[in-house]
Amino acid sequence: MALSKSVEDSLKEAEGNLRNALAYAARQERPLICNGISKLIMDINKITSFDELLDNIDQSFQIDK
Repeated sequence: MALSKSVEDSLKEAEGNLRNALAYAARQERPLICNGISKLIMDINKITSFDELLDNIDQSFQIDK
């Protein structure tokens, strides 16, 4: 089951906001803050990528049946 459009849109918006925050943080914050923000961005990417992977696995099992 794919992510709903509203969830996917919200994740993309959150990622955009975090990227913007990272750009500002890179200029004036400690590296630990930048690291934390970048981890959040990576986690959002992992969620969407993993959901796509699960969809592909589900499809392959449905084809085999």
